[in-house]
Amino acid sequence: MSVETLSPTKLNFDLTEDQDMIRESVKDFAERHVAPTVMERDEKKEFPHDLVKQLAEMNLMGMVHDEKYGGGGIDTVSYALALEELGRWDASLALTVASHTSLGSGHIAIAGNEAQKEKYLPRLVSGEVVAGWGLTEPGSGSDASGMKTNAVKKGDKWILNGSKIFITQGSVGGVHVILAKTDPNKGAKGISAFIVEADMPGFSHGPKLHKLGMNSSDTTELYFEDVELPADNLLGEEGMGFIDTMKVLDGGRIGIGAISLGIIRGSLEESLKYSEERAQFGKPIGQNQAIQWKMVDMYNDYEAARLLVHKAAWLKDQGRNFTRAASTAKLYSSERATKAALEAIQIHGGYGYTKEYHVERFLRDAKLLEIGEGTSEVQRMIIARDLQRK
Repeated sequence: MSVETLSPTKLNFDLTEDQDMIRESVKDFAERHVAPTVMERDEKKEFPHDLVKQLAEMNLMGMVHDEKYGGGGIDTVSYALALEELGRWDASLALTVASHTSLGSGHIAIAGNEAQKEKYLPRLVSGEVVAGWGLTEPGSGSDASGMKTNAVKKGDKWILNGSKIFITQGSVGGVHVILAKTDPNKGAKGISAFIVEADMPGFSHGPKLHKLGMNSSDTTELYFEDVELPADNLLGEEGMGFIDTMKVLDGGRIGIGAISLGIIRGSLEESLKYSEERAQFGKPIGQNQAIQWKMVDMYNDYEAARLLVHKAAWLKDQGRNFTRAASTAKLYSSERATKAALEAIQIHGGYGYTKEYHVERFLRDAKLLEIGEGTSEVQRMIIARDLQRK
């Protein structure tokens, strides 16, 4: 068994000037434009087209992509900082940015040829269209090899049939990356990826799904009925779709960890504020040791999760293997986000169970983070296999 460690002499916890500037600019935007209307968006379950447009104008919808395609070209640590600041107030909005950036356009950036990148990335990073990404199906989730969606080569076209479910940006996405079986006899090695545009004949989506949380994040089922795809819409090599997907998900898990950080921090900050204002038995409840210890646990979980997320992001930026680090960060951070939100509700008492305060939404939003980009159980499986690898 080999457990990778970093020598203390190599650790540097200071943000660069650019990283700090990105964090501060997104924090300012979130506090001024996101926080005031987040409860309304959650209640109405409306996709925030206006906020997405503003984020695109700040180059946050393509922040990690190459500048030659209009992207921001920033490092992954900066990306994590930005998602945390958005997730502090609105995890739905942060999820929209993360899924668009890491999954949809991210898959094109990872596996696309130059012609595909030039055709699609400028539109995606500018926010002209948002991206969706389709892996999960009604009958296959963690076991992607069980997917039924298929693509058959006919002449110079691919014919796509099947369906996907739980697709973020399902009804608002203009460009989708869809995984489909091209050789049913090869299991995971017979899966390929395709670029599907929303206006292609035979492509449709179902109604928005009614969810526990992440209410202003658009989530629908997608349907494909004899969708004709040009040969050029094959993304990456035939049969390499699943392998490329694993690379996409590694990066996506860093994003989920960063959004989780936002919820942990939000739970702590809201609890600190409430515990100073709420008085019982003649003193603020924050003076009670039972309440103090809950907030200390939140703080410790935030600090530990932040180190894990930033380490995974740093490893990615260094071009080193970050699969285990990303799964560890995602697993720990998402589970601690749910725990922090639960404790925040407890600190708020009866008020925490109402929509008058943010903390009940934190709990509803946090639970998805333990499921999306691979469940906690899948993350434990990935980590265990990596630890036992000879």
